[in-house]
Amino acid sequence: MTPHTIASRWRPVHQSLVKWTSIPLRLIVGYGFLAHGIAKALRGYDAFPSILAQMGMPAPHLLGWATILVEILGGIAVILGAFVAIVSVPMTVVLIVAIFTVHTQYGFSSIKLLAVTTAGAQFGPPGYETDLLYLACIAALVMNGPGPWSVDGFLKARGSSSRNPGPTRQKFG
Repeated sequence: MTPHTIASRWRPVHQSLVKWTSIPLRLIVGYGFLAHGIAKALRGYDAFPSILAQMGMPAPHLLGWATILVEILGGIAVILGAFVAIVSVPMTVVLIVAIFTVHTQYGFSSIKLLAVTTAGAQFGPPGYETDLLYLACIAALVMNGPGPWSVDGFLKARGSSSRNPGPTRQKFG
């Protein structure tokens, strides 16, 4: 078989699989945001806002709880594929703020092995690599759509079917 033959046989399979690529992206991005938001919320009312206050952020309680809500509600929305283009905006803001206020000082790499002891591996603070990966996944979801099995897909299908009900039947006689 020639490369052209292989490519021509693979193309229909590839085209039928492409629509499903958004699902793993939705699940990992949504779960990541949701897990981080829940972890912050479970530490208590003042924990995350006090960290923001120590960093010199303005209105730390407002920003802290806004961040927690964006992470929890945005995570749920992305998992469900609901309003992905809309929730991606505050999620992107959270990531960009995290990059420039926390992670850039630690460089790019998200894994910094400091030592291996009898207790196990010890790691240093993460860089901005993971935030960039989240941003790339969010961009892919916005550009390609949330894919099948999504609230957005359901709403789109429902909206197009109500606008275009299909052929009308006429009674004769």
